[in-house]
Amino acid sequence: MVQPQRQRTFFLLICLVPTLLLFVVFTVYPLFSGLYLSFFDWTGLSQHRTFVGLANYDHLLHDPIIPKTIWHDYFLVLTKVIGIMVLSLFFAVALTQLRIKEAPVYRILFFFPNLMAVVVIGILWSFIYNPDLGLINAGLRAIGLDSWARPWLGDQQWALPSLVLPSVWAGIGLFMLMLMGGILNVPKEIYQSARIDGASEWQQFWHLTIPLVWPQIRNSVLYIVITTLNGSFIIVQIMTQGGPNNATQVMGSYLYQQAFQQFHFGYGAAIGVMILILSLITVLLLQWLMRGKRFEY
Repeated sequence: MVQPQRQRTFFLLICLVPTLLLFVVFTVYPLFSGLYLSFFDWTGLSQHRTFVGLANYDHLLHDPIIPKTIWHDYFLVLTKVIGIMVLSLFFAVALTQLRIKEAPVYRILFFFPNLMAVVVIGILWSFIYNPDLGLINAGLRAIGLDSWARPWLGDQQWALPSLVLPSVWAGIGLFMLMLMGGILNVPKEIYQSARIDGASEWQQFWHLTIPLVWPQIRNSVLYIVITTLNGSFIIVQIMTQGGPNNATQVMGSYLYQQAFQQFHFGYGAAIGVMILILSLITVLLLQWLMRGKRFEY
């Protein structure tokens, strides 16, 4: 009995060691390396580093751009969570409970943007927002709303909201499928019993569908928040480069500019530490707020 147990333990160790090694090399080491570099003034181009202690963090607290980047990131988080979850839930319910014959086709169409690289999405929507040749302004002019046409990505007031639409469009399909999986796992007898008791479609949705797919909703919200706080700089860098006049600057794009364009790697590392801390606080707070009773059926 002891021998099989040892063999099982040895097999598990063989499977875990490569994964653990990759985790240390690509996650733990960069994390502590970034924290270490945040205490230095370093251009990234030479071996010479000057220890400056907490000077980078003091600069962080007094940098007038930092509050803007934090506000922009959380604006994108809020609008993406609302937009993606409302639309994903709507389409998930429609395609599972309304018995639409073309449902498989719609699933493919909605999921298609998830197969596209973020770079492709950014370039595509840059053309759509083009003030002269873009579809949005052309459509507005075609229906007589010329005064509404504007340089969307070049307007300080509209540049940041303009980034929400491509992000929501690209994210609906994935989360729709996640929610559909949860809805399809709910026994049909539950909805049949609710109809017999006289529950309306809205009452079924609010009191049955939402509680029973709550784990999928919670996980989707957390995933959107994490990917937005840590990955929104990609779409920003492609479409606006943080402009105009820092109107779309987010924490990730500002880190990129400071470290890789202005060669302030120490300060960039300090911004990275700030992003990590804010992400951890946000996720822990959301997990606490979204905790709830597990529904069984």
